[in-house]
Amino acid sequence: MQINKYIYSINYDNNERELSKLESRYLFNAEEKNKLLFSDIKVAPSCSAFLKNRLDILAASNNYETLITDIKNKKIQIEGFKVEYLVFKGDTIGYTDRLEKLREIGYSIEGIHDYYQPKTTFALSYYEDVWYFGVLIKNNLDWHKHKQKPYSFSNSISVNIAKSLINIATKGSKEIKLLDACCGVGTILLEACFAGNTIEGCEINRKICKSAQANISHFNYTAKIYHSDIKDICKRYEAAIIDLPYNLFTSATDSDIVHIIQSTAKITDRLVIVSTTDITNLINNIGFRILDTCSVSKKGKGNFARKIWVCEKN
Repeated sequence: MQINKYIYSINYDNNERELSKLESRYLFNAEEKNKLLFSDIKVAPSCSAFLKNRLDILAASNNYETLITDIKNKKIQIEGFKVEYLVFKGDTIGYTDRLEKLREIGYSIEGIHDYYQPKTTFALSYYEDVWYFGVLIKNNLDWHKHKQKPYSFSNSISVNIAKSLINIATKGSKEIKLLDACCGVGTILLEACFAGNTIEGCEINRKICKSAQANISHFNYTAKIYHSDIKDICKRYEAAIIDLPYNLFTSATDSDIVHIIQSTAKITDRLVIVSTTDITNLINNIGFRILDTCSVSKKGKGNFARKIWVCEKN
């Protein structure tokens, strides 16, 4: 029986299904099945809007009694712990039986329980004839505070999309230096700072640039934001994100779009672009190849959809 180190529970609305799967491909080199993903790659759940939690597996067995014996043999000693039951698809274990098993596991751990503010949460789960026990790491949802940033646009990309763009651009690495080429009020910058990524922003509109700087300062983050045309940025970045203007709050002609993409392509070998139109020819013309794409519609507004393009230099 081959056991991975981690089990990720994933959740998404239908309008973000493609985005969640695209993110998984770049974080884990795999897609979820039944909203679960088994992997040996360690990712902090809070870096994504779609990762509910991560179970760090300590024991696994096809036989529950064997699992309990294994847990007891580990002689776990810890204060302030709690044990939860994770219900995965296909699990038909009854509620009463689940509670009994949780009690048995609790008695197998030496220490004082804390059901309300546990320092460590353990979890038990059953999936496809295998019992799993481990430490549960939850998405802390602290990033929700960014939804209350001082400055915003009603049609800015959502926090969910911003978090995914960072994961897709960096493939989960914190070592990659990022550029947000059209940073607007800083939605992407905020999520990168929260996740511990190194990122800089560029914004040609002075007023919007000041709003982005104010948003960053409001949450006590640090990120360099250039009030500049992207063509005047001379530094190189390992990846860049371009959320192209939608002509709603910022006017942009076709030539402006070409200019933004061409200028950014000169300072990076990896691009993740968000657009509302087909830019296949533009990407091909700058010497980049399209690795992957997905569509994300705005919840409740099915007629407004964004396309995400993952590109690398030929």
